[in-house]
Amino acid sequence: MESTESSYVSSPEAPRKRSPPPPKSPTGSESLERPTYIRFLVSNAAAGSVIGKGGATITEFQSTSGARIQLSRNHEFFPGTTDRIIMISATINEVLKAMELVLAKLLSELAAEESNDVDPRTKVRLVVPNSSCGGIIGKGGSTIKSFIEESQAGIKISPQDNNYLGLNDRLVTVTGTLDEQMRAIDLILSKLAEDPHYTQSMNAPFSYPASYNLTSYGPNGGGGKFQNNKEDRSNSVTIGVSDEHIGFVVGRGGRNIIEISQASGARIKISDRGDFLSGTTDRKVTITGSQRAIRTAESMIMQKVSYASERVAVE
Repeated sequence: MESTESSYVSSPEAPRKRSPPPPKSPTGSESLERPTYIRFLVSNAAAGSVIGKGGATITEFQSTSGARIQLSRNHEFFPGTTDRIIMISATINEVLKAMELVLAKLLSELAAEESNDVDPRTKVRLVVPNSSCGGIIGKGGSTIKSFIEESQAGIKISPQDNNYLGLNDRLVTVTGTLDEQMRAIDLILSKLAEDPHYTQSMNAPFSYPASYNLTSYGPNGGGGKFQNNKEDRSNSVTIGVSDEHIGFVVGRGGRNIIEISQASGARIKISDRGDFLSGTTDRKVTITGSQRAIRTAESMIMQKVSYASERVAVE
């Protein structure tokens, strides 16, 4: 199952109950009319439904909301994932309107695919500059706690990822029903819009070094850390993945494992049912390729496992 795509599921139809934004200072009220932006992740597969045939859907959403909607190019992923980045820019209200249109579209697509009842509390991952995360957290976590209480959504900020030099963004995961997510996003965006450093970064939405666009990895990773010929040689690593989580790694029709293999450049083989690592109930996942390809694939696989574990915990 696609991690990002599957984070959008149907929620009961209900009138919008968006909480009013918190009281603003004079500069805060000006920020409501000042251009701002939001970025979030979407699977490569789900991105197509946002764009629509010949760009029809994204054009309609832009016209309806008054916001500009951009996507990172096909296979230009957020570092360490197989997810593309959507950026919406306009005033706060226009951004929120466009965000709701996009999420509602993804909801309807997933509802059409899913035959079983699914948990209405789901996830959307926002991309926020590390320098702006302090404002969301607040002194002693006071701001993020108030946002959680007011929106009834779960809000979790990832640690700074030191595996990617130069990556200055963190992921803010918002968990809840669509209404809860939108209330939380309203509060988060209103806070971010008050930060001048945040709005200054609006002109560089997809400014990751080329080597982070994982499909551009050459034999030596585009001249990165490893320069010797050993990097060209195939290595093999076997890791264990819990039998109950293997479906999230494979994805519907093998979609996840294919995307991970294409993005990392590694070959991935999963053992048959009942063929476990010795002394465990973990299936064998064998990753073959350069050291860099193996590390990339392993990181992506463990991200899927982490997502699966969190879903089980929520349920």
